Amino acid sequence: MNLIPQILFVLVLASGIGYFARNIKKLIRNIKLGKHIDRNDHPAERWKHMARIALGQQKMVVRPIAGFLHVIVYVGFIIINIEVLEIIIDGIFGTHRIFSFLGGFYDVLIGSFEILAFLVIVAVVIFWIRRNIMRLQRFIKPEMKGWPKNDANIILYFEVVLMLLFLTMNGSDLQLQHLGAEHYTQAGAFPVSQYLLPLFDGLSEGTLIVIERTAWWLHIVGILIFLNYLYFSKHLHILLAFPNTWYANLKPKGGFNNLEAVTKEEQLMMDPDADPFAAAEGDDAEGEPEKFGASDVTDLNQVQLLNAYTCTECGRCTSECPANQTGKKLSPRKIMMDTRDRLEEVGRNIDANNGTFKDDGKQLLDDYITREELWACTTCNACVEACPVSIDPLSIIMDMRRYLVMEQSAAPAELNNMMSNIENNAAPWPFNQMDRLNWKDE
Repeated sequence: MNLIPQILFVLVLASGIGYFARNIKKLIRNIKLGKHIDRNDHPAERWKHMARIALGQQKMVVRPIAGFLHVIVYVGFIIINIEVLEIIIDGIFGTHRIFSFLGGFYDVLIGSFEILAFLVIVAVVIFWIRRNIMRLQRFIKPEMKGWPKNDANIILYFEVVLMLLFLTMNGSDLQLQHLGAEHYTQAGAFPVSQYLLPLFDGLSEGTLIVIERTAWWLHIVGILIFLNYLYFSKHLHILLAFPNTWYANLKPKGGFNNLEAVTKEEQLMMDPDADPFAAAEGDDAEGEPEKFGASDVTDLNQVQLLNAYTCTECGRCTSECPANQTGKKLSPRKIMMDTRDRLEEVGRNIDANNGTFKDDGKQLLDDYITREELWACTTCNACVEACPVSIDPLSIIMDMRRYLVMEQSAAPAELNNMMSNIENNAAPWPFNQMDRLNWKDE
């Protein structure tokens, strides 16, 4: 009978981790629907970038208030996981505060956990006020209605409840230590939960054990629920920020990728000794893609799809976007959210059809992202610079524009005129080629 709690704990733990692993497997499957791209060059630079951006939170603190509060929550999340490890070991082996043998160091650990838990509660309350009472502009954009708004609040509620359960567990444990209850030996320092002791005055030892065990169970089960909720939430960035910053584009932001096939064609045109009617080496032009640009998520590369899942929906990209600031429909955050939503839809389609995708008559272009949004972009890279986890919305916009121009000839009239002038006059203006050097005489 004494083993029942341990067996139950192992079953709960295995179920939580198993469901999480299933979701991660699905996540990896969906990302691999994109085209392969090699982003393992310059590993030393990538390690530094990941350490600086993902671990060091460098770009978060650009906005001091939100950045400082986020660092508190982030550090609390990382450090308190040590406490979760202790709970897991205790649950499996039926021990209580297994790390208490560390003595004074354990006191410092528990005291630090409690202070961080309290600071997390304070930070989360401020976050909630900023979102729901102050209603900061970037949190009330059209794409933030419905589920995105609810998701953000659910996470905040979750974090407060988990921290309160942690402090309740410690407070009742401390009271049981004072009573000399069996198994509740003197261990830990409780700078925050000690103030909860008046709530436990007069309660019997049995009642206190029920409170402590209930808070203990709810805390660890809540963490497992939170872990599995991540897949369905914007907080998936907790896990994906590190690989996302590793695979970030480290090239200068002003440069755009050129298609190899187009580059070779241009080189052929510029070579005075080349035969313009000669076929490219081999049966087909080397590197020529089946499709120019992207109209659906499977046309994007794997890093772009990883970007979509990593998006924190913080809205920094949109608040920095000059097109959005001037009232255009474009929101870089929405670009990423739409890409993720379409990718999830494709994934569900594959699941429903035994591992194969059945054409659903939809695509990312037009059904999710409008052409008006794409052409509103100024390609200034402000969104890329602002993102705290190195997401690149502009790359998706440019790939979809490339599809419109090269596959559908569907560029705006002004752009078509400019490209025709460049082709005919070697300049964007519609003057006669014989007049293109007249400016030097003025």
